[in-house]
Amino acid sequence: MLQAIVNGCIFDGESVHEHKAVLIEGEHIVAVVDPEQVPADIGASYDLEGGTLIPGFIDLQVNGGGGVLFTAAPTVDSLRTIGAAHRQYGTTGFLPTLISTRFDVMREAVSAVAEAIAIGTPGVLGLHLEGPFLSPERKGVHDAGKFCQLDQTGLDILTSLQVGSTVVTLAPELTSPQMISRLVEEGVIVCGGHSGATYAQTRDALAQGLSGFTHLYNAMTPLQSREPGMVGAALEDDDSWFGIIADGHHIHPAAFSVAVAAKKRGGALLVTDAMPTVGSPDTSFILDGKTIVASEGRVTNAEGTLAGSDLTMLSAVNNAAEFARLDWFEAVRMASLYPARALGLERELGAIRPGFRASLLALDSAHRIRASWINGAMA
Repeated sequence: MLQAIVNGCIFDGESVHEHKAVLIEGEHIVAVVDPEQVPADIGASYDLEGGTLIPGFIDLQVNGGGGVLFTAAPTVDSLRTIGAAHRQYGTTGFLPTLISTRFDVMREAVSAVAEAIAIGTPGVLGLHLEGPFLSPERKGVHDAGKFCQLDQTGLDILTSLQVGSTVVTLAPELTSPQMISRLVEEGVIVCGGHSGATYAQTRDALAQGLSGFTHLYNAMTPLQSREPGMVGAALEDDDSWFGIIADGHHIHPAAFSVAVAAKKRGGALLVTDAMPTVGSPDTSFILDGKTIVASEGRVTNAEGTLAGSDLTMLSAVNNAAEFARLDWFEAVRMASLYPARALGLERELGAIRPGFRASLLALDSAHRIRASWINGAMA
């Protein structure tokens, strides 16, 4: 059935177009047309009422939502719950993220994601495996007792998802350049994070195909005058991207602004690192047997260590625009077009163009979400 979205502005990922309509058939965008070109016998129509239509947000780091932690319950039902919790805040595509855990749990997560994609679970684009190949010195809230060296068994698990995207966060100094190359050759997107890597070690990993950095600044070697560290390498390199958590707790707004200004345009991506408290009335949950509490937007364990976030993608976009004094639509790109490119999906998602998947957000004049579409299905 042909659908039309009418009577508003269209931000197509690059430019804002006044007085246009978007036609959708099935899962895809058919055309962006003038209002008078909308067929008279259209099957269904959505009135923007003078609002704005934008590409849906893509979050590459979602630990949980709706009261569910994916690592604790790596199932298709969990993915449905997490996706629904984040959809109300604009996330139309996401990578469920597995926090460092045992190999058997990793295999369960791979199976759940594969099934979810096969049956069309809304929003699931792949899997982000954050660990367990990380540095104990930069463990954050991860359980260092689960850390291990990346061997053939681990490699087999990391490359076992045959649908969607696989992102792996690892400490490059604790594995070999050859192992990074093998992951990349198998189509895995390799990111540096939870790492004590020097600048030189990070540059070596980039040369082997490492292409991203997980939650810039946090749990990695800092930028210093004589040792630029992983942060320095991430900011300097034009061919990689980094995820960054714009919640005002993980990093100072000024540090966020500096990172965005330093990075080549398109290389700074907004992520939430969200925990189960997003979209849930519950303010606490259990991670590795320890109680984690969300209070005033800050998520921590009993020792005060940050443990993910209570951030939504819509809040991240608004914060990014404020922190870095960005045009609001550039902040939208950081949550849609640029993550799509990072996953190699820039011909499918992140923009409103003919042939692209119809994963969209309808906003009112105050940039509040009125409706969303995932692959043409509205909610």
